[in-house]
Amino acid sequence: MLAISKRWPEPEIEFRKWARGDLAKPYGLGEVQLVQVEPELWVANLVGQHGVRRHGGAAPVRYEAIQEGLGKVARFALEVGASVHMPRIGCGLAGGRWEEVEPLIAEALEPGGVETTVYDLDGESVEPMGNWPKR
Repeated sequence: MLAISKRWPEPEIEFRKWARGDLAKPYGLGEVQLVQVEPELWVANLVGQHGVRRHGGAAPVRYEAIQEGLGKVARFALEVGASVHMPRIGCGLAGGRWEEVEPLIAEALEPGGVETTVYDLDGESVEPMGNWPKR
């Protein structure tokens, strides 16, 4: 979220309001908040983890929540004719494994033909690492 917040503060501001319960939209696992930052650009805040630290050895990531949220993102992208761009969601601080997340992305976005690019963020550059649908 830091890289996005530097360019557009609105998604983080709206996410914090949402997480505090200041908005009517329910906040919970699998939910998605869409924040428009430019006329044809939206940021999706997806709740795909429970907490931020490991509890009893379990990582915060919740794969079912990621799957549910990606389905919502896919429906929105199809409605507005958008492509989807994201980092390796759920695989940083959330503690998820890419081998588990990658198929969820393909399952949610590929059937509708949503053009999707996943980026590796190494702190200095952003490199595309995968595109869907596979051709």
